[in-house]
Amino acid sequence: MKLKKISEGPGAPSRRRYEEACAAAHALDLVGERWALLVMRELMLGPKRFSDLKADLPGISANVLTQRLEGLEAAGIVTRRRLPPPASTQVYELTPWGYESEPILQALGRWAARSPSHDPSRPLSAVSLFLSFRTMFDPARAEGLAARIGFRFGAETFLVRIADGRLEVARDQLDQAELIFTGSARAVAAAVYGGESLDALAAKGLLSVEGDRALAERFVTLFPLPPKVCPGS
Repeated sequence: MKLKKISEGPGAPSRRRYEEACAAAHALDLVGERWALLVMRELMLGPKRFSDLKADLPGISANVLTQRLEGLEAAGIVTRRRLPPPASTQVYELTPWGYESEPILQALGRWAARSPSHDPSRPLSAVSLFLSFRTMFDPARAEGLAARIGFRFGAETFLVRIADGRLEVARDQLDQAELIFTGSARAVAAAVYGGESLDALAAKGLLSVEGDRALAERFVTLFPLPPKVCPGS
């Protein structure tokens, strides 16, 4: 693939684009910059303020985040709007076309999870955790299960609904939850993907479970990771 530098204006850092009709190459023109896909990931469960995006992507600088949002907005992937009073704050959100990219993130996630060097114990955001649930959910393991499971991570609350072999997740109140996990996304991931027991995480003060304990024990088994690829295969 041939790369061509394109300047975005006086003082702007130059970008390099693929000069190909290939749609995959054009996709990289749109979202191939470092951090772009992760910014999109963080907006998959709804709009966020700039400060929230910055907090959930701790390795990104404010300047780079601004550049990525501007680039994604120019491409028609992200839009911004101002919330009505009393909030009256600006938020960023995916356009309908932007939301269509979730299967791309899911396919990348499934593929990369097979890497021998993938470490599920490393930090991850709340949105990243729930997108991984939507990606790794095994309907066969959830056969016959209907449940509403809540998650409280600081001031944020999420509700996972499982029914008819499907999983849905949204930011929501927890008054209808039969089970609530309180702690952090990393602690929940340790139980789901890292094999740590709920009792061990509770003893460390990292995760608490309120409600149906049997449901909690079953829930953490619903998201099997794919087998690791053998080196050289």
